[in-house]
Amino acid sequence: MQQFPHDTIVVLDFGAQYSQLIARRVREMHVYSQIVPYTISAAQLGAMQPKGIIFSGGPASVRTEGSPRPDLAIYSLGIPILGICYGLQVMCIQNGGSVERPDKREYGFADLRILNHESALLKGIGQNSRLWMSHGDAVCTLPAGFEHTGSTENCSYTVIENKEKQFYGVQFHPEVVHTAEGKTFLENFVLGICKAEPNWDMGSFITSAIEEIRAKVGDKQVLCGLSGGVDSAVAAVLIHKAIGDQLVCVFVNNGLLRKGEAEMVLKLFRDNYKIRLQYADAQEAFLSALKGVTDPEAKRKIIGKVFVDTFYSEARKAGEISFLAQGTLYPDVIESKSPSGGPSATIKSHHNVGGLPEDLKWDLLEPLRELFKDEVRALGRELGLPEVLVTRHPFPGPGLGVRCVGEVTKERLDTLRDVDAIFIDEIRKAGLYHDIWQALACLLPVKSVGVQGDERTYEEVCSLRAVTSEDAMTADWFRFPPDVLQRAASRICNEVAKVNRVLYDITSKPPGTIEWE
Repeated sequence: MQQFPHDTIVVLDFGAQYSQLIARRVREMHVYSQIVPYTISAAQLGAMQPKGIIFSGGPASVRTEGSPRPDLAIYSLGIPILGICYGLQVMCIQNGGSVERPDKREYGFADLRILNHESALLKGIGQNSRLWMSHGDAVCTLPAGFEHTGSTENCSYTVIENKEKQFYGVQFHPEVVHTAEGKTFLENFVLGICKAEPNWDMGSFITSAIEEIRAKVGDKQVLCGLSGGVDSAVAAVLIHKAIGDQLVCVFVNNGLLRKGEAEMVLKLFRDNYKIRLQYADAQEAFLSALKGVTDPEAKRKIIGKVFVDTFYSEARKAGEISFLAQGTLYPDVIESKSPSGGPSATIKSHHNVGGLPEDLKWDLLEPLRELFKDEVRALGRELGLPEVLVTRHPFPGPGLGVRCVGEVTKERLDTLRDVDAIFIDEIRKAGLYHDIWQALACLLPVKSVGVQGDERTYEEVCSLRAVTSEDAMTADWFRFPPDVLQRAASRICNEVAKVNRVLYDITSKPPGTIEWE
């Protein structure tokens, strides 16, 4: 289990997607946070020496037999605990309280009524502060030693605490932006009650990550795949900083890249950074494996397998390889599998966490696995990477293979590359690139009747998409000025021969995902 030489807040995950947001909010205070499964033993948790523990929410009912429960011995560690929603309820149940399904439930906004203004958790919180609720069950009897410090109209025990043991609980979600003073609630717990030192930043991450990489790798060689995206680039430069020429980078041209991407990668890393770089032109291998495949999960698995097969081939040229390095991030992990191993559903598998074979010849080295995207960008700046690369929008590991909805062919990929390049160009010209988390174009598995010149056409339909987000866990569609979309659509239909219709996707996440596949 990854550990860092600075104060840590541990988040016990009960299967909630919001667990990632909790961790993120803590890190925004410059305090390191780490998510662990609720099944962790008290001994393991104690060995991590956290300054505080946060119980996440979760989809289960605490009243249901077999619902997630942490090790009872955790309550005897002498470490402050904050329970959020389900976390509050399970804390009450395990300490002698009771939880029931009330007549009135709370979903959405509610106003806080403070009952004890001396509570350390409520310091600086205003009366009638707006909260975000999402619960069916509620505490109806407090455990011995607990005090009732806040309520709402439909929830008597909205905020509770045992000051002596430093156990705190809230029925609402302070981690979401809908809770007006959520940041203050969390700061009161992390910085005030836990007294965690805000000493975690990308500079300290680099120091600890380099030490960890060197200790893990020793004198062995590491193989790293460069894709042209931010994640793999930052991972490669960080690892190179740690072990130098023990790192061998492989750039696989899978034929699923953006326009001009292959040339950019070769120039930046081979010529500028002097990193050992092997170029593998595997376009035909990927396209052949994907021929006739339309299922998105199947495409991701195929791309992952061919990627690894290519690496095996390239590895033989590099000598003895012991580690495979990847730019896996926190959102990749949580969307592929719940960190609890429990009730959270898999949304999609990622090539770097869901497509690797069980008999992988190398150990994995994933130095960015605990980071969110904005943290990776900050890390890239700290490492001196060019701003144009650091600020580049996220790009999926399977590349354009998951943006060609339906069958992937070279002709469709070439069309999509041209569409994507025009869309991004118009966004940059409008000065909007840095206002957008991710912008992309997809080809849809339908054709459209059109009129171009005096001729009837029957060609491809593309969908443009741009979203705003903080961490990719949720996203909202970007509100373009209409003239920007008009210019992009006009250019696409005029300059890309195989497209005669352009759509703009206004679906948020949830219910959709950022990518189409």
